[in-house]
Amino acid sequence: MFEGSFVAIVTPFKNGKVDAKALKGLIEFHIKNGTNGIVPCGTTGESATLDHQEHEEVIRLAVETCGGRIPVLAGTGSNSTHEAIELTVTAQQLGADGALLITPYYNKPTQEGLYQHFSAVAKETKLPIVLYNVPSRTSINMLPATVARLSQIENIVGIKEASGNLVQVSEIIKSCGPAFEVISGEDALTWPILALGGKGVISVTANLVPDKFARLCSAALAGDMETARSAHYELMKLNDIMFIETNPIPVKTALAIMGRIDNEFRAPLCAPSENNLAALQSVLEEYSLA
Repeated sequence: MFEGSFVAIVTPFKNGKVDAKALKGLIEFHIKNGTNGIVPCGTTGESATLDHQEHEEVIRLAVETCGGRIPVLAGTGSNSTHEAIELTVTAQQLGADGALLITPYYNKPTQEGLYQHFSAVAKETKLPIVLYNVPSRTSINMLPATVARLSQIENIVGIKEASGNLVQVSEIIKSCGPAFEVISGEDALTWPILALGGKGVISVTANLVPDKFARLCSAALAGDMETARSAHYELMKLNDIMFIETNPIPVKTALAIMGRIDNEFRAPLCAPSENNLAALQSVLEEYSLA
């Protein structure tokens, strides 16, 4: 359902507002270059600083622009279960194909609390739900046993795994079975996770090189691990520089250098330091992106 290379798409801003024209242009760029799906309103899309109206606008624009050509997996997570339900129901009404829900941040719920949170959201929507585990952002790690419990709920169909722990990824794949889609949430671990039995990636770096990530995923899913391995090593330096500062600062800066969006962030994010900007520029030039 959500296999291959999905992009955690940035939210372009212009004069403090969502830049609809730029967002539509980015989506068309991805469709042209083989991206398998769009993920709006995720961490890379600065969801934490979008108000509800903007959140709805970004999902609506993504759904309308994709027009059924590729799926839209809308970020609808929150650290409030009630708000997560509201955002997910809205995404369903807007025509999204699925919902990506992060583990509640800051609250630090127990494993039972995580189960109750996601099961409560699942009961209120018909959308397929992909869980999102990213302990570095949320301060809570959803354990494989909890994921296995949640995988028994009919419309919880997968997880974006960004724990950085390949043993944990292996345990999830083994315990949840082949129908449950384990998706890489870390660009640098995409090929290893696919080799373990993962089904794809929700990528930051694909914002810049959608064709390369699509090639890596399609090769791995077809069993062509030599091609996938080659793509993995080709992308290493670009994946690394995308996290030289807090995501999405580097990727938005890169897209601005490439002329695809304005160089504008939503506070408290800000432009990169001069040294990091120079390093980013150098890598972009090496990949013929600047």
